[in-house]
Amino acid sequence: MQREKACRIYSILAAEYLDEDTNLNFLDFDNPFQILVMTILSAQTTDNMVNSVKDDLFSKYPDPAALSQAKQEDVETIIKKTGFFRAKAKNIIESSKILCSDFGGEVPRTMEELVTLPGVGRKTANIVLNHAFGIDEGIAVDTHVKRVSWRIGLTDNTDPVKIEMDLTALFPKDAWGKMNYLLISHGRAICTARKPDCERCVIKDFCRYFREQNS
Repeated sequence: MQREKACRIYSILAAEYLDEDTNLNFLDFDNPFQILVMTILSAQTTDNMVNSVKDDLFSKYPDPAALSQAKQEDVETIIKKTGFFRAKAKNIIESSKILCSDFGGEVPRTMEELVTLPGVGRKTANIVLNHAFGIDEGIAVDTHVKRVSWRIGLTDNTDPVKIEMDLTALFPKDAWGKMNYLLISHGRAICTARKPDCERCVIKDFCRYFREQNS
């Protein structure tokens, strides 16, 4: 896809889903540590489910020092409904230990450092950098972004890292921080996994999937 067409898609989606009061964060966090932990917990579950355990988790473990000393079974009990709770509990405890030992109890501000933490890949690191620090290192690619990007024709890849490379090549850097929100919003409202509502889609005239379905 040509960059001019991609930027037109961005403008239409921004007009549809953004206004000056839009909160670009699907997770309800108060500081960098919280968004790091909550994004790790968000794998294979909904943002609402993660938000629902926030108060119980951070009232007991408000910072890396506290969580690094937690018993895994206690953390598992709190986060159990987010799914895969044993692996997630282990990851957030181990990440907290590394934050304390290697980063002075602070969440690092670089991609290279963030991905050294257990449970943190590029998607999680991109979300933390953007939401916590306003740093646009790339575009976080989750299942919605992957599906919608492929259907529209923004990418021909299925690997998240390659999709991210395609998206960052198409869109100017000042749009990167909003693309995750826009594609997720469109994926939830219109371009759903089971049956996209193409007739209501504001970008159907630019969409490969719509064109192929109606050819």
